[in-house]
Amino acid sequence: MEPEVLSVRALNRALLERQRLLRRVPPGGPAGDAAPAGPGATGPVTETIEYLVGMQAQAPFPPYFGLLARLEGFQADDLARLLLSRDVVRIALMRGTIHLVSARDCLTLRPLVQPVLDRALSATFGRPLAGADLPAVAAAGRALTREQPRTFAELGGLLAQTWPGHPPAALAQAVRALVPLVQVPPRAVWGRAGQARHAPAETWLGRPLDASASLGALVRRYLAAFGPATVLDVQAWSGLTRLREVIEPIRPSLRTFRDREGRELFDLPGAPRPDPGTPAPARLIPEYDNLILAHGDRTRVMSEENRKRLFSLLNVFPGTVLVDGFVRGMWRLSRSRDEAALTVELFGDRVPVRDRDEIAAEATRVLAFAAPQAGSRDVRFAPVGLTGLRARVDRHDGLGRVHQERQ
Repeated sequence: MEPEVLSVRALNRALLERQRLLRRVPPGGPAGDAAPAGPGATGPVTETIEYLVGMQAQAPFPPYFGLLARLEGFQADDLARLLLSRDVVRIALMRGTIHLVSARDCLTLRPLVQPVLDRALSATFGRPLAGADLPAVAAAGRALTREQPRTFAELGGLLAQTWPGHPPAALAQAVRALVPLVQVPPRAVWGRAGQARHAPAETWLGRPLDASASLGALVRRYLAAFGPATVLDVQAWSGLTRLREVIEPIRPSLRTFRDREGRELFDLPGAPRPDPGTPAPARLIPEYDNLILAHGDRTRVMSEENRKRLFSLLNVFPGTVLVDGFVRGMWRLSRSRDEAALTVELFGDRVPVRDRDEIAAEATRVLAFAAPQAGSRDVRFAPVGLTGLRARVDRHDGLGRVHQERQ
């Protein structure tokens, strides 16, 4: 039989359902059970992080907003507490970028993505590190970070005393690639500040890496959270290559589809694929969220025109606004001691009033989370073109009224 052809909207609704963006997870977890308590307990936050196969986290705080978009009743301390208890950690994983993962996934996933880190190290620092004994550099870096968590500047300076002919930054990056280093608190703990200091994962967690993990299992987890997807999609998310060699042996256990371009899509047989007409509520997605970055073909969540708008901003990847399941704008948060404002910059034509009200309600929720003590909290709408110049700001006063202001 010819595989079923899935429309863009069908792929969109499947992705939103699996990303928990069609409905938020209740406080009791996906099954609605009472959240477990006590040491080592796995509640909705850890379960969601594991279900999503980690959350991209090269900036410290976007995962808090990603969880806020997906979990009902989420509070910043729900994640901060897990970082402090070492139940979740931040470590370089997929695509060589920092991800927030559970302790268990840290030990399982890190060996699988070693080829990604090796390739990046060779491509970026191969010449500065030429002639260096990299296993010896890694061993020295492991010992130094086991003594105490260190910044890369500190680590590179110490290593340069033994390898003076190589740049300190390159030596530190060699350790980052070759040794599984976690960023330790207070980095990324809500309400606290701290430099990125690093310790070996095995030392921090008190357990060895899991050498038994398989790429086939990783692919299946990706499909559960992001499918249906092509081989190239899995590779774009993970940074790994030659994954068709991994998928072919497990093909009999998967279901296949085609997209409108004829590309073969793989999926788990029992994974949810909602009706394309399923309503999708407005959502504010944080910077760097894997919803936006986890596919080679991103048309399932944004038009090509809007993709160019997002990626035209040099060295900046903004938060995005979902309307009817697709990216229709960007958002940014600004705070001072007594005031907080969330500005929504919409692409193209004005969205309908009903959608705007949904966006405003989401923005109000984000502001209440991010700035609970602020005396003034404003939601503002600003249509924006490719140049990023605002023509008008609509100030939403939280009472269902919108006031237009010239800028």
